[in-house]
Amino acid sequence: MNAFNMAQTAYTSSSAPVRTERGTEYDVFSRVTHALKAASEKSDYPAFISALHENRKLWTLLAVDVADAENGLPSQLRAQLFYLAEFTQKHTSLVIAGKADPAPLIDVNTSVMRGLRQGRAAT
Repeated sequence: MNAFNMAQTAYTSSSAPVRTERGTEYDVFSRVTHALKAASEKSDYPAFISALHENRKLWTLLAVDVADAENGLPSQLRAQLFYLAEFTQKHTSLVIAGKADPAPLIDVNTSVMRGLRQGRAAT
């Protein structure tokens, strides 16, 4: 591509939609939750463990984010999300040990997604 072509295309509209932070968060939760649900319905243990690991990583990142004093969310919501992150960590350990069902993890993620979708509609 020569300089003339690059100049012509530099300011054209992108085909990718602009994503908000909420939209990005929703997409990540959706991807992780879908993988967790699909893996829990199959007898593919490595995929199931991988999905649990991805969910755990997501909630760890979220916990770090809401624990930051610079986080702009209301303190009550931050505390609730931190509690859910702790629950997710503990419940995941129980699921891996075969002592619990993964359904509550999927339910928690789905509830968060519902909240993100409502917030996205309000903005």
